[in-house]
Amino acid sequence: MLPSEKMFYTIGEVADMLHVSTSLVRYWEKEFDILKPKKNAKGNRLFRPNDVENLKTIYHLVKERGFTLQGARNKLSQNKEDVIQQAAVVDSLKKIRSFLVDLKNEL
Repeated sequence: MLPSEKMFYTIGEVADMLHVSTSLVRYWEKEFDILKPKKNAKGNRLFRPNDVENLKTIYHLVKERGFTLQGARNKLSQNKEDVIQQAAVVDSLKKIRSFLVDLKNEL
């Protein structure tokens, strides 16, 4: 789930959500066909919530699971839904862990 459901997110907002640089987001845009951000008249990228979810999936494959870019492309082309589901489970587990750590610190 995104922090606030907006229609479009800037590249800076997306990079902050993923804790990566804007140049990495631009690089992944070139490398993965599933990323098609809209561009305004000035050429600024505007990412839809679907684009952000795709970026989170790519981040999960490349940064968390250690896939190469080619491996991530292959995995997404084979069974994208399974990858998205696995990324969602990992995200949920991270949130639960964070909650439990905070709860432990309060005791």
